Amino acid sequence: MALAISSVPVLHGEAAERFEKKMKASEQKRGSVDFSKQIAEARKILSKAKI
Repeated sequence: MALAISSVPVLHGEAAERFEKKMKASEQKRGSVDFSKQIAEARKILSKAKI
């Protein structure tokens, strides 16, 4: 017996606007992690290992 394909929920109105606003805000924050300290430590370790 086959199962019916359910429809994909779609946001409308105020909920859609609120979701889009939060999505854009999170995209702006993306990539804000600074790994320069970890990279410096890794380079230090690799220089000692002479790789």
